[in-house]
Amino acid sequence: MSRYQFIADHRRTYPVQRLCAVLGVAVSGFYDWMRREPSQRQQANEALALRIREIHERSRQTYGYPRIHAELREAGERVGKHRIARLMTRMGLKTRCRRRFRVTTQANERRAPAPNRLAQDFSATRPNQKWLVDITYLATREGWLYLAGVLDTYSRRIVGWSMSERLTEPLVCDALRMALAQRGAPELHHSDQGSQYTSHAYLALLEKAQVQVSMSGIGCCYDNAMKESFWATLKRECADHTFQTRALARQAIFEYIEVWYNRQRRHSALGYLSPYAFEQLARL
Repeated sequence: MSRYQFIADHRRTYPVQRLCAVLGVAVSGFYDWMRREPSQRQQANEALALRIREIHERSRQTYGYPRIHAELREAGERVGKHRIARLMTRMGLKTRCRRRFRVTTQANERRAPAPNRLAQDFSATRPNQKWLVDITYLATREGWLYLAGVLDTYSRRIVGWSMSERLTEPLVCDALRMALAQRGAPELHHSDQGSQYTSHAYLALLEKAQVQVSMSGIGCCYDNAMKESFWATLKRECADHTFQTRALARQAIFEYIEVWYNRQRRHSALGYLSPYAFEQLARL
């Protein structure tokens, strides 16, 4: 990227005179370049716009300019965030809006919950330190499809999941078994006080794996905020509509979690790496 191009990309944020002074070029030289090179700049912007649109579509229209910038940077393309944002605005590219989260689990008043050992501390220094679990629902024309998930707070990776037409104990048990089979036991398991998570069968699985149990307070969404944030992301990027059938919903969720979210989707809290890439980098 030339110095003149850098000034052109950032002139709406900083005064041209200041940018020219910092980069050691004459203001008159910059404006001469602007008049002299419109065709080259236009061609470069058109090529960049195509790459931006391609990445935006591949991300299911969910990436804003920071993630697109990270994608281009990894591909070896040097371009400023402001330029990407300007071109996205010009093309009318927007990210999907976040939908309101709805609680699906109900507290089991007959069983005393475990204490809140997590205490809204989602930080982790290694995999399997803290797992968060929860349930959400997907609308289909055949009725609801329930989805249980297990999230590792270290990398935000979904390490276990299960789907069912019924909001019952086997739904959450299957998701936990998948996570235990793939990753082994975590140090801490955090859930809400839903009857599925306080059932004898579910607690027996945790006890057998020698996992320390933590539970949120009743009605406090912040106690499991990271997991609820994932549900909001999934609803916005994959399930923002009513599926025709449960089978189509199952296929879409499988592809979203295993193909897109875990392995490709860039996460701002992970330095714009995917959960899989973040874990691989940590092993080096």
